[in-house]
Amino acid sequence: MTDLIIRPALAAEIPALLAFWSRAAEGTSITDDPAGLARLLDRDPEALIVAERDGALAGTVIAGWDGWRASLYRLAVDPRLRRQGIGAALLAAAEERFAALGGRRADAMVLVENELGQHAWQAAGYRSEEQWRRWVKPLPR
Repeated sequence: MTDLIIRPALAAEIPALLAFWSRAAEGTSITDDPAGLARLLDRDPEALIVAERDGALAGTVIAGWDGWRASLYRLAVDPRLRRQGIGAALLAAAEERFAALGGRRADAMVLVENELGQHAWQAAGYRSEEQWRRWVKPLPR
């Protein structure tokens, strides 16, 4: 993967990132908008990691760290480039980031219906913990 560049996303890429997720990621989130991504990058400029090949986005992962928990979101790889190690390279970068920050465990959010994603996470050494459930409540704006 010598032609792959792994780096933090730039604020100028927000529109391209949202377009990329619409074709490469499973599901959507209420924070999938320019303001949500801008807040993420303002708060933690290294949290959104991108893979670039030939000047184009090839994949993404959000490696969020709050000082206690290492959380992974939006692992997405261009459908035309899957099964070439891009997801593994992104996860390696995220895990290195967490280790450098003092993280001891990484948690990933994966949709139940996303079988392809579940296989990718399992291949990367992650396992499902069925005893946990995600509880959510949208906050007023």
